[in-house]
Amino acid sequence: MKHTFKLSVAALALTSALSAFADGEAKNVIFFLGDGMGPVTVTASRIYKYGEAGKLTMETLGRTARVKTYSLDAQTTDSAPSMGAYMTGVKSRNEVVSMDATTKAQGAFRPSTDATTGVSSAVNNCTTTNGAAVPTLLEQAIAKNKATGVVSTARLTHATPAITYSHICNRNAEYDIARQAVPGGAGYNAALGTGVDVLMGGDSRYWVPFNTTIAGKGRPDGRNLVQELKDKGYNYVNDLTTFNAAPSAAGTKIIGLFDQALSEGHMSYELDRNPALEPSLAQMTARSIDILSKNTNGYFLMVEGGRIDHALHGTNAMRALADTIAFDDAIKAALDKVDLTNTLIVVTADHDHTMAFNGYSHLGNNILGKTTDYRTKNLAKAADGKPYTTLVFGNGGAAAQRKDVRDDLTNVDTAFNKNYLQDVGVMLGGVGSETHGGGDVMLFAKGAGSANFKGTIDNTKVYTLLKKAFGF
Repeated sequence: MKHTFKLSVAALALTSALSAFADGEAKNVIFFLGDGMGPVTVTASRIYKYGEAGKLTMETLGRTARVKTYSLDAQTTDSAPSMGAYMTGVKSRNEVVSMDATTKAQGAFRPSTDATTGVSSAVNNCTTTNGAAVPTLLEQAIAKNKATGVVSTARLTHATPAITYSHICNRNAEYDIARQAVPGGAGYNAALGTGVDVLMGGDSRYWVPFNTTIAGKGRPDGRNLVQELKDKGYNYVNDLTTFNAAPSAAGTKIIGLFDQALSEGHMSYELDRNPALEPSLAQMTARSIDILSKNTNGYFLMVEGGRIDHALHGTNAMRALADTIAFDDAIKAALDKVDLTNTLIVVTADHDHTMAFNGYSHLGNNILGKTTDYRTKNLAKAADGKPYTTLVFGNGGAAAQRKDVRDDLTNVDTAFNKNYLQDVGVMLGGVGSETHGGGDVMLFAKGAGSANFKGTIDNTKVYTLLKKAFGF
């Protein structure tokens, strides 16, 4: 009897522990999205920072899965439908933002400059009969009176963050995406109620009127969305000083637009970030949690490492790995702040890239360096008798080292030069033209409701599991 009693106590303890992580027990959900962070990027980043036997913070999370990423009309997805699948559970076409399966990516939205005004005349070319909006997880969280936040190192109107709070038939309609976030204004997304509590990312050009001081770009409708948000009680931050000075009391609202990078409006790559001027992704994540956790009903927070993708498009491995580490540091910052008995943390990517990890280098060789012979540790040679880097890309844009006759890399610094661009197999357009990859991506999860994240699953299933964990 005594032995049986001990087993019963142990069983009760286990049941109690499991119940804290059951479906519907996630008061809070933090969704981390490493844009373009395919399996090779994860592995290479681990080696870059911690060595072959090390671990990224994301790799310490207890639950793992493989995620299929294809979109409704493409084997290889772009960021909009893949993030849309995570946030809405709906498969959509490439370029479509939180709309149903009947929606087509209508119109060309890349700003075309008007010779007279100097700004784009197009805000939104989508027709009213082209599909219908589908609710996002963030909108559903607002309906449950939870606090919400969207944080990215990319433009705040870029595809991934846009998916959470807007609906449009083409991701490039960024002027329209921005106005959907402004409570009470023309074009506002009413499903956001009084607005997303924390919005932080890059670029003010889509939020303020045309002005030659911001690279000759700005809103063609003349609206100052930043001022409109301030009028609704938002605190505006645009550098580290204003970021640090902003309040974090219950009910605080933040609009953060950081333009220091001046690179298509995104925030700086981590290797280029001035820590005295621009907050890190970890700092933005921690501050967001400080604010959102004051809501007694809980919160939903989306955090994107957006510039991982941009570096990979540019076949710039060093910046891609450094931004992955900065993204991983943001995950650590969140773990240091939350209670996992009522908080679910999910980390994944929206799609892969064409970066490959090749050769037989010796253990401890610099992942950004040239491939070695593991027996001799001497440089390995390709068929042309020249060395090659361990990380290469399946395709990409033209650069000096991408020629029919390869450059001799023997005396070229590939390991410590942040501007070095890796070799590519298939030549495409200019620098930045490397494509996404269609392979499965990794998912890591921990906390309340995490037990169901396992196996090989479709990206739409991730939404189902997030919603189930929230109890919606």
